Amino acid sequence: MSDIIDALAGGQVTATALTKAYLARIAAYDRGGPALNSVRALNPDALAIASGLDGSRPSAKRPLAGVPILVKDNIATSDKQPTTAGSLALEGARAKRDATVVKLLRKAGAVILGKANLTEFANFIAFEMPGGYSSLGGQVRNPYAPALMGEHNIPVVTPGGSSAGSAVAVAAGLCAASIGTETSGSLLYPASQNGLVTVKPTVGLISRAGIIPIAHSQDTAGPMTRTVRDAAILLNVLAAEDPRDPATERQRRPADYAADLSRDAMKGARIGVPSDPSDPLNDRYYGKLQPAWLKVMTEAIKVMEDLGAVIVRANIPTSGWIGGPGTGMAVLNRNPLSSNKGNPTGAPIVFVYELKYGLNRYLTDWATNTDLKTMADIIAFNAAHGDRAMRFGQDLFLAADLTRGDLSEREYKSARAMDLLSAKTRGMDAYMNQHKLDAVLFPGSSGCVISAKAGYPSVMVPAGFISGAGDKETPDYPLGVSFAGRAWSEHKLLRLAYAYEQASQMRKAPPGLPAL
Repeated sequence: MSDIIDALAGGQVTATALTKAYLARIAAYDRGGPALNSVRALNPDALAIASGLDGSRPSAKRPLAGVPILVKDNIATSDKQPTTAGSLALEGARAKRDATVVKLLRKAGAVILGKANLTEFANFIAFEMPGGYSSLGGQVRNPYAPALMGEHNIPVVTPGGSSAGSAVAVAAGLCAASIGTETSGSLLYPASQNGLVTVKPTVGLISRAGIIPIAHSQDTAGPMTRTVRDAAILLNVLAAEDPRDPATERQRRPADYAADLSRDAMKGARIGVPSDPSDPLNDRYYGKLQPAWLKVMTEAIKVMEDLGAVIVRANIPTSGWIGGPGTGMAVLNRNPLSSNKGNPTGAPIVFVYELKYGLNRYLTDWATNTDLKTMADIIAFNAAHGDRAMRFGQDLFLAADLTRGDLSEREYKSARAMDLLSAKTRGMDAYMNQHKLDAVLFPGSSGCVISAKAGYPSVMVPAGFISGAGDKETPDYPLGVSFAGRAWSEHKLLRLAYAYEQASQMRKAPPGLPAL
């Protein structure tokens, strides 16, 4: 994205020419060619918006003037584009106003190119739904390994979930950058699977207003880019207080996230690696992972040590830091039918309660051009439309609809308190305090749960490539490493990620997709 901003600023390309080029590329690779299916719908006004920006160039006031951006299709836009969360039930539904993140992008001069496909309702409608699938948008494919398998046509290598379309579109060069969302792993996982950088920010750094919710206590939007600098530039635009979101009132941020990115940021930094000191790569930390994961992590640690980082190996004091629905520790869908069918009891309790509460309010306060105003309405629509709407069921929705919808239940309050205690007070805070850490390092998205429950930030950066559990027929695909830290530490994490990125240079574009 930085090079595109420079080209626009220097007059080497116009917003119209750039937008036309991206639209042609989407036609060639997303609709045709490998049929990545990452763009759910294009903005019919994109070229008109770009034409109106041809006379202006990126500046301090409009840093993204003319830059084509995709936004995930659970983020409200008040234009001709529907906001559907990938649900057949919300086909044609629009929003009364722009989500705050969209408002900020428009103010910065971005061209909203369209809506990115996603896992339906951000991967919290059915246990068995594969990453990147939605009843309205179909299946997103990983550009590094786009093949599908089995009667269910599930990707051999998942594109990640739920911001799969946002990630694939950036990896394949279908937009300059994109915006995704995360509740627990939905930015970090697809970024890792597609060789991208993302920032899962502290809850409250970026407004949640106008984003179709799962759980407001953990929901956030975030940028998906090809470089750390690009992520910092987007974070400058998106991180702003918003009266529509009370969580933003307490935010803390620097004037410019990109101002002092440095190759020297690793010197003296204390990086925690949650592992048994007597066995740094033990199964308790990594699970029964393939050797390629261990190789990537070991090489990443070596790069950081060479840059002057102090690596601290010690167990993190909680069992809740790894795993969770859709977080992607198992990156291959070898068994598309899980044992969870019809059994929603493994769902995070906080998500189950907060989903009905938040979704009903979104449908009432934001949605228009739809008669569906409650979760119960969507459940009934899905039931009436059978496999077309419920190919993988809706067991999580059914479980959520059993709650009162007002967050008054004792079970919810206890679960939320326990999440904060285990992930924040006795988890990240205790671990980082005890070992005086600047950040905690995780392979892929494996640390997403503890950071998400605490509401703390993470930054993902490409770290290497792995293949399918030794399967020679599975193409190599990316794996990243994530830097996690305390609330409002995005600036520090970006600096660490930048130093590692510049030294390692591990990102490679997907094969068969030539440069724009």
